[in-house]
Amino acid sequence: MTESVSPRISTPRITVLKVQPGDPPFRLVEIDGEVVSAATSMTDVLSTAAAAGITVHDLDDPDVVRWVGGGKFTWTLH
Repeated sequence: MTESVSPRISTPRITVLKVQPGDPPFRLVEIDGEVVSAATSMTDVLSTAAAAGITVHDLDDPDVVRWVGGGKFTWTLH
């Protein structure tokens, strides 16, 4: 298989981990594999990315953000 026909595998710079118990519940945010913040909303994720110099145009773009344990609207424990 040549490179031109192989499937594209991307590793997004931002990973938002599953919801953790707390008051309020939060999700850890990793940038380049390092935990950099705890987020309680999508706004926190965007602020963290901006502080790291990353512009996010689409939180649903899997090449930019990987959501673990729920998508961008998951902020409470189930």
